[in-house]
Amino acid sequence: MANQIAAGEVVNAPSNVVKEMMENSLDAGAQCVRVNYRNGGRDLIQIVDDGSGMSAVDARMAFDRHATSKITSIEDVYQLHTFGFRGEALASIAAVAEVELRTRREEDEIGTVTQISGGEFRSQLPVACSKGSQFIVRNLFYNVPSRRKFIDGDNSRLSQQIKSEFHRVALCNPEVEFRLSHNDLELQVLRPTTRRGRIVDVIGKHIKQNLLDVEVSTSVVRIEGFVGRPQAAKRRNHEQYLFVNGRYFNSLAIQRTIVRAYERLIPEGCMPSYFIYLTVDPDRVDVNVHPQKTTVKFADNDVILEILQAAVRETLVKTGAVPMMDFESSGVDIPVYDGERRSYAEPRIATNSAYNPFNDEYIDPTAPVPDVPFTGFDVPYTDAMIAPAGGAKRSEALPNTVGDDQEIYTLSNSEGWASAGSVVEYIDEDEEDETLFDIIESRMEVEERRTFGEAIVLPGGYAVATYGGRGVVVALQRAYEALLYEDIVKALGAGSAPSQRMFFPDELELSTEEYELMEGHATEFAALGFEVDYRGDGRIAVIGRPAMLDADAPLDELIYELLHGIEGGRLPLDEERRRLAELMARRGARGYGRGMTSCEAMELLHRLEKCSNPSFTPSGAPIIAELTEDELRLKLQKKS
Repeated sequence: MANQIAAGEVVNAPSNVVKEMMENSLDAGAQCVRVNYRNGGRDLIQIVDDGSGMSAVDARMAFDRHATSKITSIEDVYQLHTFGFRGEALASIAAVAEVELRTRREEDEIGTVTQISGGEFRSQLPVACSKGSQFIVRNLFYNVPSRRKFIDGDNSRLSQQIKSEFHRVALCNPEVEFRLSHNDLELQVLRPTTRRGRIVDVIGKHIKQNLLDVEVSTSVVRIEGFVGRPQAAKRRNHEQYLFVNGRYFNSLAIQRTIVRAYERLIPEGCMPSYFIYLTVDPDRVDVNVHPQKTTVKFADNDVILEILQAAVRETLVKTGAVPMMDFESSGVDIPVYDGERRSYAEPRIATNSAYNPFNDEYIDPTAPVPDVPFTGFDVPYTDAMIAPAGGAKRSEALPNTVGDDQEIYTLSNSEGWASAGSVVEYIDEDEEDETLFDIIESRMEVEERRTFGEAIVLPGGYAVATYGGRGVVVALQRAYEALLYEDIVKALGAGSAPSQRMFFPDELELSTEEYELMEGHATEFAALGFEVDYRGDGRIAVIGRPAMLDADAPLDELIYELLHGIEGGRLPLDEERRRLAELMARRGARGYGRGMTSCEAMELLHRLEKCSNPSFTPSGAPIIAELTEDELRLKLQKKS
């Protein structure tokens, strides 16, 4: 009975059996694992491997609860390098199914076959078999009807679950060959390859060009893997995989962290692809939070999240995948792990009770006194007057206050002197006559300005301008689409958008399903600016049309496109509204930008600066492209 109860936790679907058995094969050192199932896994699950195999004694004891050969002491529990150790999986599976195990070690001349049914030992006999193990699980939950009914259903759904588990294990072990068969018909063969090659084999060739390498090593965690290009992000994206120490797991916190690294790079509602492999000291991660081990707990959770976000962002910066808003960024510095574990002490905090920010006469008692007398505020400040990094003589250092007229600005650090690293980057030879504070203030203002310079309109709906000091090309139609999308989203939230009455109603005939779908979404269509008279029998009359649309835009095509875009009303309300806004914006921006004047283009670009995502359209198409010096030089060389 206890094993049957445990089976409900460890095994609640055929896919869980596949996962447990595949992981056991990998723990046995298998280089080839074959999976075969029938009837969605209800009738048969067969796992064959070429691993180390088991002796007759181990084969018998493997089905006893809590029996394991993977730990020898309590300390091993906190230094796990295998997939499982609790001894519950085989015992739980055998308690609710008919199980047969054929196994042989390489040094044995003959193997053994062990049969367990409903948790009861049936027989164990010698048998001729190849090296490795073969698990056969028949009639899952045959003796627990209340549990079996939960796996009754569509075979395609059960098959998809098995494929998902098969792929998760395969993605984490690219050096191992995996074969998947359904009803004895081979579906997929995954040959040994690299990690990137395995991802392409599992997901498809389309992802090959979108994979960006992520790799960083620190004293806390080693992160490897790939993230997708922002342009490839999409809705209903299921290409997200996380692994820790060779084990697949789920983490909403890590998912949010990765998405945060893509902030303003991908359209709202879209998800990037990622395949992240974490390596953490086993004693710093707990994989036994959940019976199926898909949830883990990290001792250094917050630190790992910060390192991961910085690593992903650095990858996007280095590969040029960031939008124009970030092209001043130079990446993120992540400390490199040199192989030595250290314990870092927390910084000590000290206060000075004598400090008075309103007293100009205040002198920090801990700051050394300069060797040279103070000569007033009329001295121009140059690079030579700034103390070099690492320390300098006080006679060569910059006084800790500079002023203009009678105003005094303190620029001191904890030692009472300005550091070269924080100040020298703001000094320029042409700015020697300015006070240091004015230079810093003016430079900060320039850094904060992310505005478009004067634009030149090109044929075809493009504009060339400067942006943040770089030359860029802007697709005007896509820019307008992004702006229009935000306006439509606001209109849907407010429940109204401008509508233009028509002199003659436009009558349309819809199918029964389309008519019911449109009538059920009457509020959303009214918020978009449609005034519709529902006349029954699939007939509607459009009395008013959205004012944002071109008067010549065919309404019938637009309405059909909108109806099919929300997928029969099966999407959540927020997703439906985003889809409607995306389709409307794309239709409303069609042909925009051609014949536009420079003044009109500048007005559009200034509006784009205030857009929440000025770099991509709602569907993920880039709006801005940078004109690099290398590209211009290459073009000129070709012409010459």
